Amino acid sequence: MVELRNVSVKYPSGVEALRDVSLTINDRDFVFVVGESGAGKSTLIKLLIREIAPTEGKIKVNGYNLNKLKQKEIPDLRRTIGFVFQDFKLINSMNVYDNVAFVLRSIDAPTKYIRKRVPYVIGLVGLKDKMYAYPNEMSGGEQQRVALARALVNDPKLIIADEPTGNLDPKTSIEIIQLLQGINDCGTTVLMVTHEHELVKRFGGRTILISDGRIILDKEI
Repeated sequence: MVELRNVSVKYPSGVEALRDVSLTINDRDFVFVVGESGAGKSTLIKLLIREIAPTEGKIKVNGYNLNKLKQKEIPDLRRTIGFVFQDFKLINSMNVYDNVAFVLRSIDAPTKYIRKRVPYVIGLVGLKDKMYAYPNEMSGGEQQRVALARALVNDPKLIIADEPTGNLDPKTSIEIIQLLQGINDCGTTVLMVTHEHELVKRFGGRTILISDGRIILDKEI
């Protein structure tokens, strides 16, 4: 569960990025977060991964009280969250298998588990035949599928997808959202941040609109 209560963020520059935001996202929810550039979407993500702390208010994510979280506990929080970004953030010198396995190797997962889990997750996103291809040999949609596999491989409670369709054509964008919905159907909470209102209208569901640091809409559409 994600829970924000009366959260505000004011940066040292004086910019008020979020203003008295209260929000609950339950386990297994699929939520679109929409808003124009500068509305506060990126600040919300930074709060959820504890990159920044709120100026005011309380935050809980996946059982962690972020107000009381110690610096050494932040990696534990982040292991419960999978991230998907607009620019993929793949390691170009690694093939698909190693890009996905890197997540598990970084937390010293057993080699036997890695050898079983990584091909399974790559298969889930439809890239079994690309397991040993490199990012520069793949389309943007395929690279985003690798990013999804990487986000999934540690079996996170929550996936945060930050503009995951921003660099993709409309057909591929639809495929990526359908993949995210399939992941959600299997029990993973998904929070997708986007500015593509047409995609949100097409798929519907719970939509949160942020404007000038405030939530001005939160409903099923």
